[in-house]
Amino acid sequence: MAKTTTRFDVAEHLRTEEEMQAYIEAAFEDAGDDAAFIARAVGDVARARGMSYIARDAGLSRESLYKALSGERSPDFATMLKVLRALGLRLHPEPLTT
Repeated sequence: MAKTTTRFDVAEHLRTEEEMQAYIEAAFEDAGDDAAFIARAVGDVARARGMSYIARDAGLSRESLYKALSGERSPDFATMLKVLRALGLRLHPEPLTT
């Protein structure tokens, strides 16, 4: 019998607001200077919530939202702010701890 595998999609496992927020917080902590890493994580949460809804609320087309959050490139800052706002989140700068 041949074994089959399926691709793991974290968006299918982000069910609550708390899980989504914790996931994005962890991405910000782990990303370092990798903006594409953060974009992928935000994209995972957007897919969990529904890309069409997030695109509409962010004022973007669904296709451009997928491209921006694919992780293949770093989205511009204005796009990230729009998407985070559509997700009900905001950036909160705080001092680095050593």
